[in-house]
Amino acid sequence: MSGTPEGPVHPEPAETHTAEPALTERDAGRREAELRDYRAAFRVARLAMALVDRDGVVVAANDSLGALLGTEAGALREQAAADLVDLASDGRTWHAYREVLRGRRSRFRCTRRLKHADGRSLWAEVTVAPVPGDRRVLLSIADISDRRELQARLRHLQMHDPVTRLPNRTLFFERLAAALEEPAAPREPHESYESYGYGRTGRIGLCYIDLDGFKAVNDTLGHRVGDRLLAAVAGRLTECADSDGYTRGGGHLVARLGGDEFAILVEDSTGTEQLTDLARSVLDALQEPFDLAGQRLSVSASIGVVERSGRGTTATALMQAADTTLYWAKADGKARWTLFDPERNAHRMTRQALSSTLRPAVEDGEFALEYQPLVDLADGAVRGVEALVRWHHPQFGPLPPNRFIGIAEEDGSIVELGRWILRTACRQARQWQKDHPRERPLFVSVNVAVRQVWDSDLVADVAGILAETGLAPHLLQLELTESAVMGSAGRPLQALQALSDMGVRIAIDDFGTGYSNLAYLSRLPVSVLKLDGSFVRGFQDEEHANAADELIVEALVRLAHRLGLTVTAECVETAGQASRLRRIGCDTGQGWLYSRAVTPERIAELIGTEPLPA
Repeated sequence: MSGTPEGPVHPEPAETHTAEPALTERDAGRREAELRDYRAAFRVARLAMALVDRDGVVVAANDSLGALLGTEAGALREQAAADLVDLASDGRTWHAYREVLRGRRSRFRCTRRLKHADGRSLWAEVTVAPVPGDRRVLLSIADISDRRELQARLRHLQMHDPVTRLPNRTLFFERLAAALEEPAAPREPHESYESYGYGRTGRIGLCYIDLDGFKAVNDTLGHRVGDRLLAAVAGRLTECADSDGYTRGGGHLVARLGGDEFAILVEDSTGTEQLTDLARSVLDALQEPFDLAGQRLSVSASIGVVERSGRGTTATALMQAADTTLYWAKADGKARWTLFDPERNAHRMTRQALSSTLRPAVEDGEFALEYQPLVDLADGAVRGVEALVRWHHPQFGPLPPNRFIGIAEEDGSIVELGRWILRTACRQARQWQKDHPRERPLFVSVNVAVRQVWDSDLVADVAGILAETGLAPHLLQLELTESAVMGSAGRPLQALQALSDMGVRIAIDDFGTGYSNLAYLSRLPVSVLKLDGSFVRGFQDEEHANAADELIVEALVRLAHRLGLTVTAECVETAGQASRLRRIGCDTGQGWLYSRAVTPERIAELIGTEPLPA
């Protein structure tokens, strides 16, 4: 043990003596008897004790203290008490002890780990208190090793999973927080991590593991087999972590976070390669079948891998990144590892931000409609327009439909947004009709998502909006994608039929890219086919035309006409394309050759003007 640190010597306060009455012989005898009793009790007490003078030197020690330290009580006399029970190991304890010795503090208590003479360690609770009526202090030491061991056992139970015996979620986050708090050791610029001996790199890595299809094991074979599988998986994960830790110069923490989720924490990682190598070894290990008491099971896992500098990283941020990456691994097909991608995560965050603000944006008036002309290929006259929604986002600026319509369909906000689009487009078409009463009225085409058919009463919405705006039903065209219409049955088919009976036109959008089941065309209440732009792009000049595309389009147009349908070609960009489509017999065209999507005011200027160039 180290010697007692030198400390400043403070002069003891001068003692003042007052005259005390002389003790009678009887009183002196009684006091002497009490002192003998105290000394006897001190010697035989089971509590380890020592009397210490104001200089911190042991004046007397009882046998219990000698037994506690593995020596004779007499051998402890004249020794520094602070050395015996390690009171000088930290400044706060040393200061408190000196204050008691000087009479400036009544008592103090601390816990110390002591070493027995035979080499074993023990935990002791040390109390230092002044002796009443005496200038000495009493040092008492209680052996609390059993209590500490019980506390350690309870903590182990609290911090470990009973099924796999691995550290649990609580211990994992405790270790993670501690790892992020420790600073990296300094390293010379020319030193690699390997030459540095795998010391403190200041980096941290995490493999976040989720078993694929584990619920099916519990459901079909029972939770007992499921628990055995979890324990076996834990063993293989530990082997992978121990193997990597041995070769890399440090142990890794393997923990069960709950259910079938595990994590391997790599402190002081040497880079992304280390984590991806570890993830590969985990996948390989788990792909080997498990033999569980007669049950032979195979299992796979999805792994999210994150590796980054610990500086500036929080446990929450690291786990969010790991959780996101694990989700990517699941979404990409499972049975794989996926490395965290900041760019992909930024896209996800943007998507999430759009999703959270989509519903309020409708009420806040952040959406607007633009209209793209639908032109008669025979004479170049504008017959109708397609309404295209734009989101003027306060943070991200103008957004086209492909940035948010998919999100709206996923979270259900497409119902409210679609209703707004339908009402706004119908109101605008009616306004054009009022402003140009002598011109042929334009029909307006509005895109409808499948979820609008399922999650709302589309028929009632359309009927109400037409009545509210005064637009004639035949001037409204609803566009649904081919994949949504083909195979329709039940409610969707009933809704389409009711709308058609009302006089509303139904169009199949992007025809030719989905199921293309032509047999459905004769049974669906469809009046328009909109050919996908991929066919039209093959219609270049005579020299570079795609003959196959032209044959397909010609066949579709003839079939549609035989069924009483009209055909609209999308993405018409050149006069050559328009000419060939006209020759084939296509009815209307839409594309940049005629106009991009423009404001309602620009459409109003086109009404009654000369035909657009064809």
